[in-house]
Amino acid sequence: MKKEIIKYSFKEGLPQEFEIVDLAQLYQNFAAEMTVPHRTGFYHVLWFQNGGYSHLVDFNPVEIKPNTLLFMDKNVVQRFDAQGNIKGKAILFTDSFFCKTEADIRFLKSTILFNDLLSISQVQLPNQTTSIHALFEQMETEMQTDNDTHQSDILRNSLRNLLLYSERERQKQGYIKVEKGADLNYVMQFKELLEANYHERLLVSDYAHQMSITIKRLNQATSKVLGLTPKRMIDTRTLLEAKRVLAHTHKTIKEVGFDLGFNEPTNFIKYFKKHVGSTPVAFRAEFTRS
Repeated sequence: MKKEIIKYSFKEGLPQEFEIVDLAQLYQNFAAEMTVPHRTGFYHVLWFQNGGYSHLVDFNPVEIKPNTLLFMDKNVVQRFDAQGNIKGKAILFTDSFFCKTEADIRFLKSTILFNDLLSISQVQLPNQTTSIHALFEQMETEMQTDNDTHQSDILRNSLRNLLLYSERERQKQGYIKVEKGADLNYVMQFKELLEANYHERLLVSDYAHQMSITIKRLNQATSKVLGLTPKRMIDTRTLLEAKRVLAHTHKTIKEVGFDLGFNEPTNFIKYFKKHVGSTPVAFRAEFTRS
Protein backbone atom coordinates (compact mmCIF):
# COMPACT_ATOMS: atom_id res chain seq x y z
CA MET A 1 0.00 0.00 0.00
CA LYS A 2 1.01 3.62 -0.54
CA LYS A 3 0.97 6.60 1.80
CA GLU A 4 -1.83 8.20 -0.18
CA ILE A 5 -4.52 6.98 -2.55
CA ILE A 6 -3.19 7.79 -6.02
CA LYS A 7 -5.01 10.70 -7.64
CA TYR A 8 -4.63 11.41 -11.34
CA SER A 9 -5.09 14.80 -12.93
CA PHE A 10 -6.19 15.28 -16.51
CA LYS A 11 -3.55 14.62 -19.15
CA GLU A 12 -1.61 17.73 -20.04
CA GLY A 13 -0.95 18.97 -23.56
CA LEU A 14 -4.36 18.25 -25.15
CA PRO A 15 -6.24 20.97 -27.08
CA GLN A 16 -9.05 20.74 -24.51
CA GLU A 17 -9.68 18.79 -21.31
CA PHE A 18 -11.75 16.19 -23.11
CA GLU A 19 -10.68 12.80 -24.38
CA ILE A 20 -12.19 9.59 -25.76
CA VAL A 21 -10.03 6.53 -25.14
CA ASP A 22 -10.25 2.85 -26.03
CA LEU A 23 -10.51 0.82 -22.82
CA ALA A 24 -8.69 -2.21 -24.21
CA GLN A 25 -5.78 -0.04 -25.33
CA LEU A 26 -5.79 1.86 -22.05
CA TYR A 27 -5.74 -1.42 -20.14
CA GLN A 28 -2.87 -2.71 -22.27
CA ASN A 29 -0.78 0.38 -21.50
CA PHE A 30 -1.80 1.14 -17.91
CA ALA A 31 -3.15 -2.07 -16.35
CA ALA A 32 -0.98 -1.68 -13.25
CA GLU A 33 -2.41 1.78 -12.58
CA MET A 34 -6.02 0.90 -13.42
CA THR A 35 -6.26 -2.25 -11.31
CA VAL A 36 -5.32 -0.59 -8.02
CA PRO A 37 -7.64 1.83 -6.19
CA HIS A 38 -7.26 5.36 -7.51
CA ARG A 39 -9.05 8.67 -7.81
CA THR A 40 -9.23 11.15 -10.65
CA GLY A 41 -9.92 14.85 -10.69
CA PHE A 42 -12.23 14.49 -13.70
CA TYR A 43 -15.43 12.76 -14.82
CA HIS A 44 -15.72 9.37 -16.55
CA VAL A 45 -18.38 7.99 -18.87
CA LEU A 46 -17.36 4.34 -19.18
CA TRP A 47 -18.96 2.29 -21.96
CA PHE A 48 -18.23 -1.38 -21.29
CA GLN A 49 -19.04 -3.13 -24.56
CA ASN A 50 -18.50 -6.62 -23.20
CA GLY A 51 -19.19 -8.00 -19.73
CA GLY A 52 -18.45 -10.73 -17.23
CA TYR A 53 -16.23 -8.75 -14.88
CA SER A 54 -16.57 -6.38 -11.95
CA HIS A 55 -15.79 -2.70 -11.47
CA LEU A 56 -15.16 -1.65 -7.87
CA VAL A 57 -16.51 1.74 -6.82
CA ASP A 58 -15.92 2.75 -3.19
CA PHE A 59 -16.18 -0.84 -1.87
CA ASN A 60 -19.23 -1.53 -4.07
CA PRO A 61 -18.60 -4.12 -6.81
CA VAL A 62 -20.58 -3.32 -9.97
CA GLU A 63 -21.12 -6.44 -12.05
CA ILE A 64 -20.66 -5.40 -15.65
CA LYS A 65 -22.97 -6.68 -18.36
CA PRO A 66 -22.39 -6.09 -22.09
CA ASN A 67 -23.29 -2.60 -23.27
CA THR A 68 -23.20 -0.97 -19.83
CA LEU A 69 -22.62 2.73 -19.34
CA LEU A 70 -21.14 3.68 -15.97
CA PHE A 71 -20.96 7.30 -14.85
CA MET A 72 -18.17 8.18 -12.44
CA ASP A 73 -18.05 11.45 -10.56
CA LYS A 74 -14.66 13.00 -9.92
CA ASN A 75 -12.81 11.92 -6.76
CA VAL A 76 -14.57 8.57 -6.25
CA VAL A 77 -12.19 5.69 -5.58
CA GLN A 78 -12.44 3.05 -8.30
CA ARG A 79 -10.60 -0.04 -9.45
CA PHE A 80 -10.85 -1.88 -12.76
CA ASP A 81 -11.08 -5.67 -12.81
CA ALA A 82 -7.66 -7.31 -12.75
CA GLN A 83 -8.72 -10.12 -15.09
CA GLY A 84 -8.63 -7.79 -18.06
CA ASN A 85 -10.47 -8.61 -21.31
CA ILE A 86 -12.15 -5.22 -21.09
CA LYS A 87 -13.57 -3.83 -24.32
CA GLY A 88 -15.16 -0.44 -24.63
CA LYS A 89 -14.72 3.30 -24.65
CA ALA A 90 -14.27 6.00 -22.05
CA ILE A 91 -15.08 9.68 -22.23
CA LEU A 92 -12.97 11.75 -19.84
CA PHE A 93 -13.65 15.43 -19.18
CA THR A 94 -13.27 18.16 -16.59
CA ASP A 95 -15.43 20.91 -15.12
CA SER A 96 -13.40 23.52 -16.97
CA PHE A 97 -14.16 21.84 -20.31
CA PHE A 98 -17.90 21.41 -19.77
CA CYS A 99 -18.85 24.40 -17.63
CA LYS A 100 -18.74 27.54 -19.74
CA THR A 101 -21.98 29.08 -18.41
CA GLU A 102 -23.97 29.06 -15.16
CA ALA A 103 -26.46 26.75 -16.89
CA ASP A 104 -23.65 24.25 -17.58
CA ILE A 105 -22.61 24.32 -13.91
CA ARG A 106 -26.20 23.76 -12.75
CA PHE A 107 -26.66 20.90 -15.20
CA LEU A 108 -23.52 19.05 -14.11
CA LYS A 109 -24.33 19.53 -10.44
CA SER A 110 -27.90 18.30 -10.81
CA THR A 111 -27.81 15.51 -13.38
CA ILE A 112 -28.67 12.14 -11.85
CA LEU A 113 -25.79 10.58 -13.75
CA PHE A 114 -23.09 12.07 -11.55
CA ASN A 115 -25.24 12.94 -8.55
CA ASP A 116 -27.39 9.87 -7.96
CA LEU A 117 -27.90 10.12 -4.22
CA LEU A 118 -29.04 6.54 -3.83
CA SER A 119 -26.84 4.38 -6.06
CA ILE A 120 -24.05 4.22 -8.63
CA SER A 121 -25.40 5.49 -11.96
CA GLN A 122 -25.39 2.99 -14.77
CA VAL A 123 -27.38 2.57 -17.97
CA GLN A 124 -27.95 -0.65 -19.87
CA LEU A 125 -27.92 0.08 -23.59
CA PRO A 126 -30.01 -1.98 -26.01
CA ASN A 127 -28.09 -4.03 -28.57
CA GLN A 128 -29.39 -2.06 -31.51
CA THR A 129 -27.89 1.26 -32.54
CA THR A 130 -29.05 4.15 -30.39
CA SER A 131 -28.56 7.90 -30.29
CA ILE A 132 -25.94 7.31 -27.60
CA HIS A 133 -23.94 5.05 -29.93
CA ALA A 134 -24.19 7.66 -32.66
CA LEU A 135 -22.99 10.45 -30.36
CA PHE A 136 -19.93 8.43 -29.36
CA GLU A 137 -19.13 8.02 -33.06
CA GLN A 138 -19.72 11.72 -33.77
CA MET A 139 -17.33 12.76 -31.02
CA GLU A 140 -14.68 10.27 -32.12
CA THR A 141 -14.93 11.58 -35.68
CA GLU A 142 -14.67 15.17 -34.49
CA MET A 143 -11.59 14.32 -32.42
CA GLN A 144 -9.88 13.09 -35.59
CA THR A 145 -10.32 16.41 -37.39
CA ASP A 146 -7.93 19.34 -37.09
CA ASN A 147 -8.59 21.40 -33.98
CA ASP A 148 -10.12 24.80 -34.69
CA THR A 149 -12.15 27.43 -32.83
CA HIS A 150 -15.34 25.37 -33.17
CA GLN A 151 -14.15 21.96 -31.99
CA SER A 152 -14.57 22.47 -28.24
CA ASP A 153 -18.13 23.76 -28.69
CA ILE A 154 -19.04 20.88 -31.00
CA LEU A 155 -17.65 18.31 -28.57
CA ARG A 156 -19.31 19.98 -25.58
CA ASN A 157 -22.70 20.07 -27.31
CA SER A 158 -22.38 16.41 -28.32
CA LEU A 159 -21.37 15.45 -24.78
CA ARG A 160 -24.30 17.34 -23.30
CA ASN A 161 -26.67 15.55 -25.68
CA LEU A 162 -25.12 12.19 -24.77
CA LEU A 163 -25.68 12.94 -21.08
CA LEU A 164 -29.28 13.98 -21.73
CA TYR A 165 -30.04 10.82 -23.71
CA SER A 166 -28.33 8.75 -20.99
CA GLU A 167 -30.38 10.44 -18.27
CA ARG A 168 -33.54 9.64 -20.20
CA GLU A 169 -32.52 5.97 -20.42
CA ARG A 170 -31.57 5.95 -16.73
CA GLN A 171 -35.03 7.14 -15.80
CA LYS A 172 -36.54 4.19 -17.71
CA GLN A 173 -34.43 1.59 -15.89
CA GLY A 174 -35.60 1.51 -12.31
CA TYR A 175 -34.29 4.90 -11.24
CA ILE A 176 -36.00 6.10 -8.06
CA LYS A 177 -37.04 9.57 -9.10
CA VAL A 178 -36.48 12.39 -6.66
CA GLU A 179 -38.86 15.29 -7.13
CA LYS A 180 -37.21 18.57 -7.99
CA GLY A 181 -37.83 21.50 -5.69
CA ALA A 182 -36.48 23.29 -2.64
CA ASP A 183 -35.81 20.09 -0.69
CA LEU A 184 -33.67 18.58 -3.44
CA ASN A 185 -31.87 21.89 -3.94
CA TYR A 186 -30.99 22.02 -0.26
CA VAL A 187 -29.78 18.41 -0.31
CA MET A 188 -27.55 19.04 -3.32
CA GLN A 189 -26.15 22.21 -1.72
CA PHE A 190 -25.52 20.37 1.53
CA LYS A 191 -23.86 17.51 -0.34
CA GLU A 192 -21.55 19.93 -2.14
CA LEU A 193 -20.58 21.66 1.11
CA LEU A 194 -20.07 18.31 2.81
CA GLU A 195 -17.76 17.13 0.05
CA ALA A 196 -15.63 20.22 0.52
CA ASN A 197 -15.57 20.18 4.33
CA TYR A 198 -16.03 16.58 5.58
CA HIS A 199 -12.46 16.52 6.92
CA GLU A 200 -13.06 19.47 9.25
CA ARG A 201 -15.58 17.80 11.61
CA LEU A 202 -18.18 20.53 11.13
CA LEU A 203 -21.51 20.26 12.93
CA VAL A 204 -24.94 20.25 11.31
CA SER A 205 -25.39 23.76 12.65
CA ASP A 206 -22.26 24.89 10.77
CA TYR A 207 -23.63 23.62 7.47
CA ALA A 208 -27.09 25.09 8.11
CA HIS A 209 -25.47 28.45 8.84
CA GLN A 210 -23.51 28.33 5.57
CA MET A 211 -26.75 27.55 3.74
CA SER A 212 -28.66 30.34 5.57
CA ILE A 213 -31.35 27.93 6.76
CA THR A 214 -32.25 26.42 10.13
CA ILE A 215 -31.12 23.02 11.33
CA LYS A 216 -34.75 21.94 11.31
CA ARG A 217 -35.19 22.94 7.66
CA LEU A 218 -32.04 21.08 6.61
CA ASN A 219 -33.20 18.00 8.50
CA GLN A 220 -36.60 18.17 6.78
CA ALA A 221 -34.94 18.30 3.35
CA THR A 222 -32.51 15.41 3.81
CA SER A 223 -35.09 13.25 5.59
CA LYS A 224 -37.66 13.77 2.83
CA VAL A 225 -35.29 13.23 -0.10
CA LEU A 226 -32.98 10.56 1.27
CA GLY A 227 -34.52 9.30 4.48
CA LEU A 228 -31.33 10.37 6.27
CA THR A 229 -30.56 13.04 8.84
CA PRO A 230 -27.79 15.56 8.10
CA LYS A 231 -25.80 14.07 10.98
CA ARG A 232 -26.06 10.62 9.39
CA MET A 233 -24.86 12.02 6.06
CA ILE A 234 -21.87 13.70 7.75
CA ASP A 235 -20.98 10.45 9.52
CA THR A 236 -21.38 8.40 6.32
CA ARG A 237 -19.06 10.70 4.35
CA THR A 238 -16.45 10.80 7.12
CA LEU A 239 -16.50 7.02 7.51
CA LEU A 240 -16.26 6.47 3.75
CA GLU A 241 -13.06 8.51 3.62
CA ALA A 242 -11.72 6.73 6.69
CA LYS A 243 -12.37 3.34 5.07
CA ARG A 244 -10.79 4.48 1.79
CA VAL A 245 -7.58 5.54 3.48
CA LEU A 246 -7.42 2.59 5.87
CA ALA A 247 -7.98 0.10 3.06
CA HIS A 248 -5.77 1.60 0.39
CA THR A 249 -2.86 3.32 2.18
CA HIS A 250 -0.47 2.57 5.02
CA LYS A 251 -1.15 5.79 6.92
CA THR A 252 -1.15 5.30 10.68
CA ILE A 253 -4.42 5.36 12.60
CA LYS A 254 -3.33 8.64 14.16
CA GLU A 255 -2.71 10.18 10.72
CA VAL A 256 -6.06 8.99 9.37
CA GLY A 257 -7.91 10.42 12.36
CA PHE A 258 -6.01 13.71 12.26
CA ASP A 259 -6.75 14.14 8.53
CA LEU A 260 -10.45 13.77 9.34
CA GLY A 261 -10.46 16.36 12.12
CA PHE A 262 -9.89 14.17 15.17
CA ASN A 263 -7.24 15.70 17.43
CA GLU A 264 -6.93 12.55 19.55
CA PRO A 265 -6.49 9.05 18.10
CA THR A 266 -8.68 7.56 20.84
CA ASN A 267 -11.61 9.76 19.75
CA PHE A 268 -11.28 8.57 16.16
CA ILE A 269 -11.02 4.92 17.24
CA LYS A 270 -14.15 5.21 19.41
CA TYR A 271 -16.04 7.00 16.63
CA PHE A 272 -15.07 4.43 14.01
CA LYS A 273 -15.91 1.46 16.23
CA LYS A 274 -19.27 2.96 17.20
CA HIS A 275 -20.38 3.30 13.59
CA VAL A 276 -18.57 0.44 11.84
CA GLY A 277 -18.54 -2.16 14.59
CA SER A 278 -14.80 -2.77 14.52
CA THR A 279 -11.67 -0.79 15.25
CA PRO A 280 -9.73 0.87 12.42
CA VAL A 281 -6.95 -1.70 12.90
CA ALA A 282 -9.40 -4.60 12.66
CA PHE A 283 -11.09 -3.10 9.58
CA ARG A 284 -7.74 -2.67 7.83
CA ALA A 285 -6.70 -6.23 8.67
CA GLU A 286 -10.00 -7.68 7.49
CA PHE A 287 -9.93 -5.71 4.21
CA THR A 288 -6.33 -6.77 3.58
CA ARG A 289 -7.26 -10.45 4.00
CA SER A 290 -10.31 -10.25 1.74
